[in-house]
Amino acid sequence: MTSRTFAALAATVFVCTSSLAFAQMTPAKIADTPKGKALVDSKGMTLYTFDKDASGKSMCNGPCADNWPPLMAGADAKAMGDWTVVTRDDGKMMWAYKGKPLYAWKKDSAPGDTTGDGFNNGVWHIAKP
Repeated sequence: MTSRTFAALAATVFVCTSSLAFAQMTPAKIADTPKGKALVDSKGMTLYTFDKDASGKSMCNGPCADNWPPLMAGADAKAMGDWTVVTRDDGKMMWAYKGKPLYAWKKDSAPGDTTGDGFNNGVWHIAKP
């Protein structure tokens, strides 16, 4: 095998494995819901944003977070592209997409449910990709 062929093969393997690693690290995926495409968690549950959050700051704590569980991030989570990590009031980390913290809705019972969209006078919204 020539050195040029080997270099091309090595570059191809690097690109493929890097893309796979990035796809596996993404905290949410995109899925179809009755209301269009939405970000969903690893279980396929719809994710939401909250109008009262400031960019990069979660305002949903205490009882709010019991109803709207944050999309939690591990201690070793790192920002990547549109994804950032937000430190909550309790010191735990959660994911944000384009600066907006992400939450599930405890009353959604199956993947694809969107019952939280527009909740509480319209301050909760499906997280759109």
